[in-house]
Parts: sequence; structure tokens; C-alpha cells
Amino acid sequence: MAITRKSTQPTGITNAAGEPEIVLKVGDLTLSMAPPKTASVVGVTADDVRRIALSLPATTEKTSYGNPGFRVKDRLFASIREEGDGLAVWTGDLAEKEALIASEPDKFFTTPHLDGHAMVLVRFGAVTVDELSELLTESWRIRAPKRTLDAFGDAVPGAD
Repeated sequence: MAITRKSTQPTGITNAAGEPEIVLKVGDLTLSMAPPKTASVVGVTADDVRRIALSLPATTEKTSYGNPGFRVKDRLFASIREEGDGLAVWTGDLAEKEALIASEPDKFFTTPHLDGHAMVLVRFGAVTVDELSELLTESWRIRAPKRTLDAFGDAVPGAD
């Protein structure tokens, strides 16, 4: 069975997420799909968080207060919000947290629950996959135990 390409350009039809669809014809079967998300497209999903977080060494997924959480050697480094619209990550310190919020309030915010903690909330709809990857990787580095960081640090993007 040969695969023939009916169209590689957006058809003008969009899926439920508003993404353009690509239509492929395989024999009598027509497949329709959105093109892969590129690193510069703004807006990420919980699936993007899961894929990136679980690609980091010694990471597991375990619920945190009923929400998906990601841990490095059982130390939480990211948690998807209950509302499903963002996630919490660690920052280097409170000054970095405040600087992120002040510089890009459309991307970063906090709640009273996080007052006094070097953690920031990130809006899914305001960051790119590259930015998400950087935020998760940095949070992983901040929270990883020294032995884990020493063992895997060079294998994690952003290593010095």
C-alpha cells in the first residue's frame, strides 16, 4: 500500500485547538493531523510538561496535593496547577522570582500560598516549548540532590 500525500499545507480547516490540519491519504483512509509544534510557538500543554520533565534524569511523576508533580529523587521540582492552566517551578531565590514576575507578568505570577517561597507559577498559554524546557531544566537543577546533579549534571541541557 502506497502512501500518497494529498496535502502538506494547512487545509484551512482547524482542529479543536485552533491549529491548522494537514491531510494525508493512505489508500482509502484519510488521516488528518495538526503539524508538529515548533519551539517558537507560544502555548504549551500538560503533555509538553510531562514529556520534557520525564526526559530529565532520575525524574518520576507522582501526585502532589492531587495534581501531577515531577520529582528528581523524590524532590518535587514542578507541579501542574489544579486549574490545568500552568505549573509551579522553583527559582534560584526570591529575588529571581520577583524579577520574573515584574519583567513578564503575562507569563509569570504567584499566589499567596507561594509567598516566601522561591517558586513561580508559569502560564501555559504564554510560554514556548523552549522556554518551558529551560524553566523545567533549571528547576530540576535547583532541586536535584548533589549526588544526582554530580552524576547527571553534564547530561542535562544548560550544564556549565
